[in-house]
Order: sequence, then C-alpha cells, then structure tokens
Amino acid sequence: MAAFETTRPMQGSIGGGLSSFFRSVTERLLQWNDLRVTRKALARLSDRELDDIGLCRGDLENISAHLR
Repeated sequence: MAAFETTRPMQGSIGGGLSSFFRSVTERLLQWNDLRVTRKALARLSDRELDDIGLCRGDLENISAHLR
C-alpha cells in the first residue's frame, strides 16, 4: 500500500483547506486502487482456491461493496 506524506504543511486557511482536499482525494484514489487490485487478485483464483479461503465466486461482488 502506498502512503502520501507531506513534509511541510501549507500556511493559511485557504492553503490548509486545499491541502486537506488534495489529501482526501489522494487517500480515496489509493483506497480505490487497493480495492481494484484485491478484486482482480480474487477474480484470478480458481473456484477451488476460493473455496479454500471460504469464498465463492458470488462473494466477490459483496466483498467489493463492503470494502468501499
């Protein structure tokens, strides 16, 4: 998982608000990408491999919806 870290905060209320906005957008994009990668990895597993971890093909969409 990637992390976004700033080394110096922006000054002023406008800059701080923009910084917060971009941080929020970045975090959402990282979450979306992690979910996409997880969904693709699970979709590549065979039915038997999914059964080994206690899942079935129908569970994949529910997992995606739950993680959002």
